[in-house]
Amino acid sequence: MTSNVDVNLRPAPDPELVAIADYVDSTDIDSPEAYDTARYCLMDSLACGMLALGFSECTKLLGPLVPDTQVKNGARVPGTRYELDPVKAAFDIGVIIRWLDFNDTWLAAEWGHPSDNLGGILAVADYLSRTRLAEGKSPLLMKEVLTAMIKAHEIQGCIALENSFNRMGLCHVLLVRVATTAVVAKLLGARKEQIIDALSHAWLDGSSLRTYRHAPNTGPRKSWAAGDATSRGVRLAMLTIQGEMGYPSVLSTKTWGFYDVSFGGKPFSFQRPYGSYVMENILFKISFPAEFHAQTAVEAAIILHPQVAPRLDDIERIVLTTHESAIRIISKSGELHNPADRDHCLQYMTAIGLMKGKLVAADYEDAAAADSRIDALRTKMEVVEDEGYSREYHEPDKRSIANAIQVFFKDGSATERVVVEYPLGHRRRRAEGMPLLVEKFREALALILPAARVSAIDALCHDQERLHATPVNEFMELLLI
Repeated sequence: MTSNVDVNLRPAPDPELVAIADYVDSTDIDSPEAYDTARYCLMDSLACGMLALGFSECTKLLGPLVPDTQVKNGARVPGTRYELDPVKAAFDIGVIIRWLDFNDTWLAAEWGHPSDNLGGILAVADYLSRTRLAEGKSPLLMKEVLTAMIKAHEIQGCIALENSFNRMGLCHVLLVRVATTAVVAKLLGARKEQIIDALSHAWLDGSSLRTYRHAPNTGPRKSWAAGDATSRGVRLAMLTIQGEMGYPSVLSTKTWGFYDVSFGGKPFSFQRPYGSYVMENILFKISFPAEFHAQTAVEAAIILHPQVAPRLDDIERIVLTTHESAIRIISKSGELHNPADRDHCLQYMTAIGLMKGKLVAADYEDAAAADSRIDALRTKMEVVEDEGYSREYHEPDKRSIANAIQVFFKDGSATERVVVEYPLGHRRRRAEGMPLLVEKFREALALILPAARVSAIDALCHDQERLHATPVNEFMELLLI
């Protein structure tokens, strides 16, 4: 006889939730390389935020939801005077870090930008520190921020290694919400069981669609989606701390769980346990504010610039050899409608590199895009896949992001074929890239802060022991205008 009722037995929590909670609650990070890289990640993220403050489309999103709202012991937003509740501060910090598509990147079956989680981490750490001081207690220290960064990177990145959300049409910022929820809950004092409950809410929220990242709908939401996700993580963690119950089989429950609703009924696969692998292998965007799959293409274009720029009218065709992920995400033809559309167009970024010998954020703005030579070059580009590039993109010991460019002229001559396998921010090029990352950091801070403050922040960030011991509230005060 068939039953018409559900058996309402509360299940044990999904093991995926337990694994994250165990990691966040009780795993010590003992990797000096991870902490050293996290320090550079902090510097790089702050640089991205300061650079973004020069763009009005970004700054219009910042500040309290209700004008003139005052928040006692509010969290500060670097480069501004705002003191906000931690949820809105997480949004604002996340927005400025992500706005220019210039912060760190993780590429695997899924893509993403783990430093997006710093919005929630910094906001909560600053708010907690100020609140504790007001109560006569000790503030959090910056080492706790760096530890939370390492763990947020690891959660987001390890899930991304084997599980492609983009192939399901889902946006990677879901993983920002999940990672932020977990580490922020811990900062707020959650027990392991509460971290599990908070994580269940993060998965219950489902995922944004990737519509705003792709033709023909690409738009600026992709620049604030991560801020939205990290702020939502803060909100869910705070709700759970207040006693909100969790939903233990949020992933696995039949019909209504995340796997059946959003992931084709397939459970997640995992390549490795949670540790510090992702932070140690994170990709920095040092040279160009550009979608990461195009970084090596732009570098190759800039190498060719001296040969090509004087002969733009003589070009017959441009062969751009790339990997499958770049073709799927950022290869497009036709009109580009806004800066967000342009910084996710492989052909546009390559054209700028060939023409100008550089690529900066202003090159995506309408005034720069009005140059007719850009679209003329785009129409001459042939984008082809190299299966070796696509394969090595996924190999754990390589994780290359290769592109090659060759330009052919009407008289039958051609440039050499320039191949760049690893971008400047790759682990294999760290020695070459870190001095330039520091330069990016100093120059970005100098746009907003007085010279003496820039020197003080720079000196602090280069003294790991002193940085670790610095109270979060004191660090954030250095970043205010």
